[in-house]
Amino acid sequence: MAAGCDSQQEDAEAPARPVRTITLEKTGKGVPVTLSGRVEALDEVSLGFRLSGQLLARPVSVGDTVKPGQLLAELNSDNENNALRSAKASLNAALAEQTQVENHFERQETLLGQGWTTRANFDQAERELRTAKARVKSAEAQLAKAHDQVGFTRLTADAGGVVTAVGADAGEVVQAGQMIVTLAREGGRDAVFDVPAQVLRTPSADPEITVHLADAPSVTATGRVREVSPQADPVTRTFRVRVGLSDVPEAMRLGATVTGTMATDADPMIEIPSSALTESEGKPAVWVVDPDTSVVNLRNISVLRFNPTTVTVEQGLNVGDVLVTAGVQALRPDQKVRILGSGS
Repeated sequence: MAAGCDSQQEDAEAPARPVRTITLEKTGKGVPVTLSGRVEALDEVSLGFRLSGQLLARPVSVGDTVKPGQLLAELNSDNENNALRSAKASLNAALAEQTQVENHFERQETLLGQGWTTRANFDQAERELRTAKARVKSAEAQLAKAHDQVGFTRLTADAGGVVTAVGADAGEVVQAGQMIVTLAREGGRDAVFDVPAQVLRTPSADPEITVHLADAPSVTATGRVREVSPQADPVTRTFRVRVGLSDVPEAMRLGATVTGTMATDADPMIEIPSSALTESEGKPAVWVVDPDTSVVNLRNISVLRFNPTTVTVEQGLNVGDVLVTAGVQALRPDQKVRILGSGS
């Protein structure tokens, strides 16, 4: 018991440890956030054939600019052309049969009016005429289908744009629906960023983002958020954000690396020097000085984001708190300190 009293007496008589401190204030609104991203097409589509077959030709490559209706790829169409010729022959045969049946029906109609044939013969001729007309319609539908099948062997651009990827080369056997060409359509560009969740929680309403080309910062464009992914990436835990750009410079090509800057309208935040941060029970903490007694104690905090030199605090500190910024590793709870001066 005497030893415990002696230890407390020694602590009380020990000289106060010198430390440097700051008095906390809140930063102003509109702290800019800068992230890296890339330029992508506003509308990118993967094109493929509606049927399977051997790829006969693919006259376009990655980077080619194409016009609406331009041929992108073609399948071997021998089977489809044979089916087209067969459909044409079937239609001609059906038309010939219809002509013959129409003539027979007209004769039966005349004979019935003159009383030289029976009603049964006339009704049979009428049924044969209807059947012949139905066969002609069926043959016409088969011919239209055969024409479509031949057309499906040619893959054309539905809009102007730039080829960004190809999925097969001439000579390969491809399946229906397989990607043959990916086309970035004309009409707009997006800047795509992977954004941390804390940034999404504190944006201004409909913020304007300034986008700079990474290797040429003088090349700029502005845009607004067009789409935010509803689900975080399972690896990086960031959200994909697409920013629709306006008046995009020609130098800001597809795939180019860009930086985007946005000013937030978040409430003022408390920022502390990184040197003030320590750890308590596995959580971020800081040493806070009691201005009346000059005694320090640990306080756990919630960190919003880290920077190389500063830490933005979400919860745990208040304006006016006196924070130790130098000497934090040598302190212990309820230790008396002597403030050397303020500074970060």
